[in-house]
Amino acid sequence: MIDSVANMANSILGAGAGLPYAVSQAGFVLGIILLVVLCLITDWTIRLVVINAKLSGRNSYIEIMNSCFGSSGRAAVSVFQFSFAFGGMCAFGIIIGDTIPHVIRSLFPALHTIPVLSVFTNRQFVIAFCTVCVSYPLSLYRDIHKLSRASALALIGMLIIVASVLVEGPHVGPDLKGDPSKRLSFVGPGVFQAIGVMSFAFVCHHNSLLIYGSLRTPTLDRFAKVTHISTAISLVACCTLAISAFWVFTDRTQGNILNNFSRSDTIINVARFCFGLNMFTTLPLELFVCREVIEQYFFSHESFNPQRHVFFTSVILFSSMLLSLFTCDLGVTLEITGGVSATALAFIFPAACYLKLSEPRIPWYSRTKLPASACLSFGIIVMITSLFLALGKTWTHEGDAKICL
Repeated sequence: MIDSVANMANSILGAGAGLPYAVSQAGFVLGIILLVVLCLITDWTIRLVVINAKLSGRNSYIEIMNSCFGSSGRAAVSVFQFSFAFGGMCAFGIIIGDTIPHVIRSLFPALHTIPVLSVFTNRQFVIAFCTVCVSYPLSLYRDIHKLSRASALALIGMLIIVASVLVEGPHVGPDLKGDPSKRLSFVGPGVFQAIGVMSFAFVCHHNSLLIYGSLRTPTLDRFAKVTHISTAISLVACCTLAISAFWVFTDRTQGNILNNFSRSDTIINVARFCFGLNMFTTLPLELFVCREVIEQYFFSHESFNPQRHVFFTSVILFSSMLLSLFTCDLGVTLEITGGVSATALAFIFPAACYLKLSEPRIPWYSRTKLPASACLSFGIIVMITSLFLALGKTWTHEGDAKICL
């Protein structure tokens, strides 16, 4: 159970650095309310995925949707699972590029003057080096349980990040701080974008059945404990990070909160190093999902093939790495991935499957079905709205979407 808590909490906290940005988009008061509400909904819908698996007699998200909605449901959940996990891999690659080069420059200020070694201060080289040398070997594992120890270390790293932002935030120079009059803002300009980023952070539904299956004794009660503990840890860490960071940077909060700090800040550079290391272990968790989707959709009736395993691992990992080499905009990446794929996986599909699998004679507005009906409606509204807003921001350059070459 401890290993499962580590994997689930690590999957949730991997995108925690984007939450202060989400609060700045939603407004302080509404942002904190949304964090709590979405965490509670996430806790419920993660367990709902496993309940749906029990009701349908299936053991994967794809097979559950296939049982409920046929081939169209199978295709829809495959696309959204893959796109969410793949978008997460791209985001985590961006984070590696945002963090590790700063740390190296801080530790070795003269490194850029040495012809051969100067490549270690280059963003693209660092992303490629870390992905190939660390994330790739971890991604070749077949069993998600083998990542639990690395996930536990990543959680410790996340606590260091939260503590660093909490301690160093009040000490940044006035030129880096935001407008203090906006600290107690109630509603911000980007509520739906904020929901997308928060959804991306909290959603781990795509690997919930993998985590459930990794329990030594997989029961609903034991999995419920894992879910409650994981989401509680994540909510405390996320609220601490979001409140402490937004209180300092307000309207100047960036998609990766560590980018708001000076490059020479020693404590924040320690946090950057920990955050970069976290991505090495969180990225393989998402690759497990991408690979599992392909195996389930195209090769569900075939035995394990080592060559196929290595081929898809390599193609998926290096494709996401290439995309992360050319974009610096973590905020828009989280908005699009979270607003579309995360809302489908976390709010729409679990609720729709439950309504389909539960007693058909009970109306949708009954006491037992109304929460699922409300969750389904909420997910559809958020998905459509956040997609158009995020794409509009990217095309009009309103959100300062950046390409790194």
